[in-house]
Amino acid sequence: MRRFLDRLYDGAGALGAFCVFLIFVLMILAGIGRQMNWHVSGLNDVVAWLCAAAAFLAMAHAFRHGDFVRVTLLLDAVPLKARRVLDVICLLIASVSVAYLTYAATSFTWESYEFAEMATGLVVIPIWIPQATFVVGCWLLLIAMVDELVGVVRGEKPSYQRAIEERHAAGDFSSDV
Repeated sequence: MRRFLDRLYDGAGALGAFCVFLIFVLMILAGIGRQMNWHVSGLNDVVAWLCAAAAFLAMAHAFRHGDFVRVTLLLDAVPLKARRVLDVICLLIASVSVAYLTYAATSFTWESYEFAEMATGLVVIPIWIPQATFVVGCWLLLIAMVDELVGVVRGEKPSYQRAIEERHAAGDFSSDV
């Protein structure tokens, strides 16, 4: 199960990175197209959707690799047992919050699908299609949060701590700034 979840997070991170690459390609194409008097204004809609897709698809991967911003001033100052309790409390609060976000995003996108809502920009497609990346990203983040919570409750070290230790072992202290 661990291998499957890690591959799932890595795959979602790779999809997010691919969205960023597509943004790069489309922006270059739009810049060249404007110089050549091509009709490229619809690309802005696609780029906006890809920005949202890149952000949400990569969240679970970023969370599991310690790339979310965390303020650990209190956690670093308390004993290990208290730190574990605080980690569990924080992960519970985060999981509940992300569960609500996931529920809201899923129901919002489902309503767009049910009502056959169309995008209002220059690219007219069913709006649930780009919204689906938001929903998938929320579900993946929720799975990652619950996965992390279960691990910490079992006594494992939080993934962000492992990621920091791995970076330090490799001589990378850039995240400490």
